[in-house]
Parts: sequence; structure tokens; C-alpha cells
Amino acid sequence: MRSTLFTAAFALVALLPVAAPAALVDPSLVPDGTYVVKVEKVQDAQHLLVMMNNGVETTLVATGSAQFGKIKANDTLKISLIKGKVPVFSLQ
Repeated sequence: MRSTLFTAAFALVALLPVAAPAALVDPSLVPDGTYVVKVEKVQDAQHLLVMMNNGVETTLVATGSAQFGKIKANDTLKISLIKGKVPVFSLQ
């Protein structure tokens, strides 16, 4: 049941760019995992607006010791996403 829910959520996230290219996606709908993203805007040290490889825009939230203070627009990051939050990332 749970994997079906995650599969449905992933399909929704994957198809959103086709349906609404300018829509923001809630990061909690994106399955946990590692992703490469491009930074569109740094809102503050805890929040980034990013474009994922599949064309989905979302606002990421840093958690724990992660801080986005040194990140700039157009940077490429490799992030780990867990329950919609970013505990670790690396600049590519």
C-alpha cells in the first residue's frame, strides 16, 4: 500500500511539468532519495528555489546542520531529500 502511494506521488511529480510547467511542487511529495538540482533562487540560509532534472520546481528546506548560506543562483547541487527536507548536500 505504501509503495503504491509513493509510486503514485512520483508519477504525479513526474507528469506535473507537462500539465503545469510553472507550478511549484511540495517537496514532501518528492520521494526520498538523492537528486541533482539547479538553484534558481536563494531565499535565505534555510530555503532554496530549485529546478529538478525532470523540470519540477520546488522550494527546499535545509534541516539539521545543513545551511544554504554559501549557495548562489545557477549553482548545481547534489542533495539528499528525506521527508521533504535536505539534511546534506554537496556543490557540484
